[in-house]
Amino acid sequence: MEIEPSSDSSERFKLYDELELHEFQDKFVIKSHQCPDQGFWISRRDGNINLLDGDTCSESSSTKSTIYGLIGTIRLVVGTYAIVITSRKEVGRFLGFPVYRVMSIRVLACNEALKFSTIQEKRDEAYFMNLLKEVGSMPGLYYSYETDITLNLERRSKLVEGWMNKPIWKQADPRYVWNKHLLEELIEFKLDRFIIPLVQGSFQAAELKLKDSCATVTLVSRRCTRRLGTRMWRRGANLEGDTANFIETEQLLEIGEFRFSFLQIRGSIPLLWEQIVDLSYKPHLRIISHEQTPNIVERHFHDLFKRYGEIMAVDLTDKHGEEGQLSAAYAAEMQSQQNVRYVPFDFHHHCGSSNFDNLKILYDQISEDFEKQRYFMIDREGNISEEQRGIIRANCIDSLDRTNVTQSYLAQKSLNLQLQRIGVFTCSECISMFGEEYGKFRTLWAEQGDEISLEYAGTHALKGDLVRYGKQTITGIIKDGMSALSRYYLNNFHDGIRQDALDLISGHYTVSGNVPSPLQINSFEPFSYLPVASALVIGGLTATTFTLQQAGRNAQHYVTSVFCAGITAGVMAIIKSNGRQFCSRPRLCGLL
Repeated sequence: MEIEPSSDSSERFKLYDELELHEFQDKFVIKSHQCPDQGFWISRRDGNINLLDGDTCSESSSTKSTIYGLIGTIRLVVGTYAIVITSRKEVGRFLGFPVYRVMSIRVLACNEALKFSTIQEKRDEAYFMNLLKEVGSMPGLYYSYETDITLNLERRSKLVEGWMNKPIWKQADPRYVWNKHLLEELIEFKLDRFIIPLVQGSFQAAELKLKDSCATVTLVSRRCTRRLGTRMWRRGANLEGDTANFIETEQLLEIGEFRFSFLQIRGSIPLLWEQIVDLSYKPHLRIISHEQTPNIVERHFHDLFKRYGEIMAVDLTDKHGEEGQLSAAYAAEMQSQQNVRYVPFDFHHHCGSSNFDNLKILYDQISEDFEKQRYFMIDREGNISEEQRGIIRANCIDSLDRTNVTQSYLAQKSLNLQLQRIGVFTCSECISMFGEEYGKFRTLWAEQGDEISLEYAGTHALKGDLVRYGKQTITGIIKDGMSALSRYYLNNFHDGIRQDALDLISGHYTVSGNVPSPLQINSFEPFSYLPVASALVIGGLTATTFTLQQAGRNAQHYVTSVFCAGITAGVMAIIKSNGRQFCSRPRLCGLL
C-alpha cells in the first residue's frame, strides 16, 4: 500500500541525496549533484573545512566519484578524517518517506602532517585509523533524506507548528543520533543539507492483505547512544542512569485512513554490574556495590516516566544462580520506585527452549494494565483518536533473545486490538488466523531481533525460531549453537577493539594532545601472548597423545606422556587463572 508523505514535509530542507566527490592532490571537494554550486572542500593537509567558491573546482580533479552522503568528520592525533557513504539500499518507507540503509562507507584521510609526527603519534594514529575502519562493518545504520526517523509517530504528531520546517538534524532526538559527535563541524559550518542524522537499530516493513484490506506494518528500532557498546563491555547502567542496549521499538500500522503506533522499550538492568570476559564460557557476574545505586535507578525511571508515562518493567531473567542474584537486587530497588510496576517472569522456567505459548502466563498477569496503556491512533487529517498511556520496559540479561520473543508476542496482541478497533477483525479474530500474513509479521520481528543482536553481541539472535515459527526447529538449534560459539569468540577476542571504535565514534572518548597515549597507558598486547600459549597447549596435547600411542612399545614413553600432560595442564591452568589478560579489552574508556 503506497502511503503519501505527510503534508508537513518541506522541500526546503530535503537533504542532497547524491553528491560528487572530487579528489585533488591538496583537497577533497564534496558538492551536490543537483546543485553543483553547493558544497565544501576539506584540506588534505590540515583537515579544515571551507565553503565552495568560484575557483575551488577550476582545476581538473584526478578522481571523481558519486557518494550518497557524509556521515561526518573526526579529528585524531594529527589528522582529520571524513566518513562518506559509498553505497546505500532503500529498505522501505517511514510515514511515506524513503528510508535507506548504509551498505558501505569510505574514510577520507586528511593527514599529510602525519609524516612530520613522532613515532608514538604515528602508532596512536594507526590505532585510531583501525578503529575508524570498524565503522564499515557496523550493521543497522539507517537514514532518510526527507524526514527525521528518530522521533516516533506520537511525538511527531505533538510537535509545535513549524517544527518540521527545521533542518532535519535540528528535528532529531539527539539520544538516537548515532553520528551526533561526527556532525559537529558540519553543523558549525551550517551545511544543513549535507547533515544526515543516522539511527542505529533496525528498519523492517511488510505489506499485509487482511481480508479486503491492505495494510503496511513497519518496525523501527532506535538504539540510544548514551551508553553505546558491546555485549560484555557495556552492561547495566552508568551513574547518570543510562543503560546499555537501550532501544525504543515502534510498530507502525498504516491501513486505510488510519495510522497506529505501538511503542516498547528494552534495556539492560539499571544497576551497576559487570561481566568481564575471562575465556570462560559464562564469565562471573558481579554486582557493584555503590552508594549511588538507588539514585541511579530513580534517575533511569524518572527519565522514562517523563517520556512515556507509567512504566511496566518486565524482568525476564532467571531466578537462580548469579542471574537470580542480579534479579533479586533489581527487585529490591524497584520496591521504592513510583509510577513503575515491576513484573518478574522467569522466561526459562516457564517457556524453556520451545514453549512459546507459555508467554500467555505472563500476559495473564499484565493484560489489564497492558490494555489500559493502549496505543497511538491518528487519521490522515491529523485527528488523534487514541494515545498510548505508558509503556512496557522488558529486559533479560542481554536484553536480546528472551526480550525479543516477549516483545514480538506483545506486539502481536497490540496489532490484534488495533485491527479489531477499526472493524477489520471481529473480536474473536486475530492475526494468527491468517497463515501467510502471520508469517510475514513474525519474519519482521525475527529479522529485527537478528539485527539488534548483531549490533550488540556480534551474532544473530538466539531463539529466533520461537519468533519466526513459534517453536524450536533442528535447524534453529544448530544455528543457535553456532551463534553461541561465535559470541564466545567475538566477546573474548574482538569486542575490546569494537568497544573502542564505538567510544571514539560516539565522542565518549575524544582524542587530545593533552591526554597521554592510550597505547602507552594500556601497553599490554594480549594477542602477542595468546598464540604462544595456544601453541604450547596444542603442542602438549599432541605430544601427550603421540607418546601414549607409543607407550606399549617402550615404558619410557609413559614418563614422557606424564611429563607432556603435566606441562600442558600447567599451561592451561596459567591461561585459565589469567584469562582476562588474554582477552581483547577496550583501551580508551572505563566500564562506567
